[in-house]
Amino acid sequence: MEAELDVRDYVADFRDVERFEKCCRQCPNYGRRHGCPPFDNDSTARILRYHRVRVLGMKVIPQGERQPLSAANDLIEPVILELNRELLLLEQELGGMACGFVGKCPYCSGPCARLNGAPCRHPDKMRPSLEALGFDVTKTASELLGVEMQWGTDGMMPDYLVLICAVFYNA
Repeated sequence: MEAELDVRDYVADFRDVERFEKCCRQCPNYGRRHGCPPFDNDSTARILRYHRVRVLGMKVIPQGERQPLSAANDLIEPVILELNRELLLLEQELGGMACGFVGKCPYCSGPCARLNGAPCRHPDKMRPSLEALGFDVTKTASELLGVEMQWGTDGMMPDYLVLICAVFYNA
């Protein structure tokens, strides 16, 4: 799934930094991963230096019987690795800035270097998620990509998972 629009429209209609920063603060990884807020730089200025955004989405459908929610990371990790590779190629092709996926970094096997005040071990691959920059991915999925996000219930995965990423760039 794909949508393209003006960055200022995306920021105005789909970004609420205060709301999502509050959500991020509730996560135990807040400030503990390089892809998570708080960030040292002004993310609004970084985003607004671009004119266009290409939002990409993928629906991941578990095979077989309903699976426990705890299996979600194992299901999406290989998909995220492939999508990140494609996302970084698109970032390079467009000369822009990519936003990846929320969750554990797929490149580090141990704890994030941020815990020790060290720089990211994979700055060439790690990108913050849209959520980390204050974007509403549920609204993005629904209004821009035409797919409703589903959430797990009773410890079980939903019928499908949706991954949302983007590249900000100048046309």
